Amino acid sequence: MRRRLRALVAGLIALPLALAVAPSAHAADPTGMTSGFYVDPDSSAKRWAAANPGDGRAPAINSAIANTPMARWFGSWSGSIGTATGAYAGAADARDKLPLLVAYNIYNRDYCGGHSAGGASSASAYATWIAQFAGGIANRPAVVLLEPDSLGDYGCMTQAQINERQGMLSGALGQFARQAPNTWVYLDAGNPGWASAATMAQRLNDAGLRQAHGFSLNISNYFTTAENTAYGNAVNSALSSRYGYTKPFVVDTSRNGNGSNGQWCNPSGRRIGTPTQLGGGAEMLLWIKTPGESDGNCGVGAGSTAGQFLPEVAYKMIYGY
Repeated sequence: MRRRLRALVAGLIALPLALAVAPSAHAADPTGMTSGFYVDPDSSAKRWAAANPGDGRAPAINSAIANTPMARWFGSWSGSIGTATGAYAGAADARDKLPLLVAYNIYNRDYCGGHSAGGASSASAYATWIAQFAGGIANRPAVVLLEPDSLGDYGCMTQAQINERQGMLSGALGQFARQAPNTWVYLDAGNPGWASAATMAQRLNDAGLRQAHGFSLNISNYFTTAENTAYGNAVNSALSSRYGYTKPFVVDTSRNGNGSNGQWCNPSGRRIGTPTQLGGGAEMLLWIKTPGESDGNCGVGAGSTAGQFLPEVAYKMIYGY
């Protein structure tokens, strides 16, 4: 059933050469094995719209958010992780679609920020978890965003903790290379407001970027696509000059339609961005964070917990107010 559609191939061919010079050697092209991106039938937006058909906000949320392909996040809440990723990748594969998965369970997760603290109980527990994550996907086509925020903020970490984190990420990339040959893995590189391009290039390289297909930008943040594209190209320039290679990158556009106002935790006045697609300045523009899901107990999401779906926030993001 898998087929290579000319439109998808053309989208990749049209990418700037600098973005495609060093794809991971192990992975086949999952975009060419599928007929488009998978819409999660059980996203928080889908569930809310289905449970609230009489709510005046439901039609807009359903059409503008719930039916856009978005990533599903996997962590400690996902139960048996190999079973969970296998079921999700399998459901997408049965429909000839490409699923987006986020691995979000690293030991000492969000160590400096705290709003999304948690993760695996130890580095060894994480190694086991991520191996099972990759094994669940197996040879099905998939895109994985690996551990958002993990390289963005080292400000409160000791060198030993930094080394440990780099080892966990490098080990994770090795597992995908061995077990998931049709998965493109993007090592997360934060956003343009966190670290200089040269600093991020070093952090990415030290965490094993050579093993990844590419890197991801702007996950759960608000910087414009143009700002992220400029930053991604600058990271690649630093990678090229210092280490002799570059990588493709993807941008989370789910909430960047109005750009950033300098705040990251449930800021007001934000808007949904370009829906998930190939190309667009990066290798792909992806909805990785679900619009309307809270960043934590802050901003317009005061009183909520990270990941909780807030329909009023989602509704306002559709219209930008």
